Amino acid sequence: MKAIIIDDEKRARHLLSNLITEHCTNIAHIQEAQDLVTGVDLIKASKPDLVFLDIEMPNQSGLDILEYFPNQIDFKIIFVTAYNQYAIDAFKLAAVDYLLKPVDTNELKEAILKAENAIKTSNFNDQLNKLRDSLKQLSMDKIALEIPKGIMFASHSDILYFEADGMYTNVQLLEGKQKTICKPLKHFVAQLETNAMFFKCHRSYLINLNYVDELVKDDGDYLLMNNKKRIPISKSKRDQFLDVIKETFM
Repeated sequence: MKAIIIDDEKRARHLLSNLITEHCTNIAHIQEAQDLVTGVDLIKASKPDLVFLDIEMPNQSGLDILEYFPNQIDFKIIFVTAYNQYAIDAFKLAAVDYLLKPVDTNELKEAILKAENAIKTSNFNDQLNKLRDSLKQLSMDKIALEIPKGIMFASHSDILYFEADGMYTNVQLLEGKQKTICKPLKHFVAQLETNAMFFKCHRSYLINLNYVDELVKDDGDYLLMNNKKRIPISKSKRDQFLDVIKETFM
């Protein structure tokens, strides 16, 4: 980890730096600044993981640091003060911890360990959010099918239709492939409700309009799919189907 010490007292900076170097080997790089403005410039240039920030400084309090980072702080703060009364203000600013001067070695170690854990959690959350974004992007064209050996991602364009089978759903894919999924049909209806190419033509079927060859009005209405599968269409859905066809294809 990289750290910056911001304190107007040179002796206090050096003392804290020496304690960190001697007892906290997980901090490999330490820089110092004598006031908040200089420290902020150093933070922006160096991108530290951790900032030790004195609260009581002549020109500006360390508590004013948020004025320089109004949107987001991507480093952890440990406030250092000679006055216990500042602790509450420090925690209101979401500091990881605070240390009272003179700094106790054990308290320093605990504060740095807490900061390190917070950084790891933050990094994990960042990775998790990136994964969520990737999956959202993926879901725009694909759907997750929970198969016995894991999860299969199928493109919307690879699915001919979904067929209800009790509490299961049979998913008919291109090239004659079929998967049985341990989810009811309504699960997929909800997932694909914003995709205009999927239409629930019957209580037991959700079809991909791309693969409908014909609407047959003979011996009961049904849809002939391009794999020759006959799929019934309920009377209540027939007019809706024709409206959808007009909107989508005409």
